[in-house]
Amino acid sequence: MAKNMAEQSRVSIRNVRRDANDELKKAEKDGEMSEDDLKRAEDEVQKLTDKYVEEVNTVLEAKESEILEI
Repeated sequence: MAKNMAEQSRVSIRNVRRDANDELKKAEKDGEMSEDDLKRAEDEVQKLTDKYVEEVNTVLEAKESEILEI
């Protein structure tokens, strides 16, 4: 159950990343930002994605350890 919830969380995080990147690409296409700004923003979105996926993994590990103790 915990692994399932963690995977759902990771998928949700990746979906947010996809949506954010789509919005950024649209803004670049509409001339609201430069290509360099787009690249920097996509890199920042990826860093945040990695951070929160790692956080989910950490919580999962802690929960699995807790479950095994019982």
